[in-house]
Amino acid sequence: MARTPRNREDRASRAAEREDSEFVDKLVGINRVAKVVKGGRRFAFAALVVVGDRKGRVGFGAGKAREVPEAIRKATEHAKRHMIRVPMREGRTLHHDVNGRYGAGSVVLRAAPAGTGIIAGGPMRAVFETVGIGDVVAKCTGTTNPHNMIKATFEALRKLQSPRAVAARRGKKVSDIIGKREAAPAAEEARDA
Repeated sequence: MARTPRNREDRASRAAEREDSEFVDKLVGINRVAKVVKGGRRFAFAALVVVGDRKGRVGFGAGKAREVPEAIRKATEHAKRHMIRVPMREGRTLHHDVNGRYGAGSVVLRAAPAGTGIIAGGPMRAVFETVGIGDVVAKCTGTTNPHNMIKATFEALRKLQSPRAVAARRGKKVSDIIGKREAAPAAEEARDA
């Protein structure tokens, strides 16, 4: 039986639906913007969306259109095209504390013990929920502009490295890297006693 173009389109649309179902998107903000023209103002809407799969992949996007649903669709497409992978410890928290900065906004992300939950405000919370991080403490200083907060958070998430990646870069074993970190507090306690 010969394949018809319609079958290929059906298959492509089903694949797109499957891909959409694996992603979770959060609308961070909608802003009404105006363009001043000769006859007055033309209003449009700008949307900021965060998209993730709750398994370590996340992206953000901004879209602008005359109607709100179209702006959200554009932002979601942009977010899906520009996703990053975030290494997580035990699938719930960060490997280490990290800082991020974008414009006047800076963020501090700290790893947290199990059961802590997401302690973060507004746009940062949306990023952590969509990436799948369950335990984190985050603080934002400087601007509270949602665009700058999300970009600073992504800057911090890009800096994250897993012990496996650090060990591979140094040409050592993971146990050598983690062992040194756990041995240091024991040495300090012995010295203090």
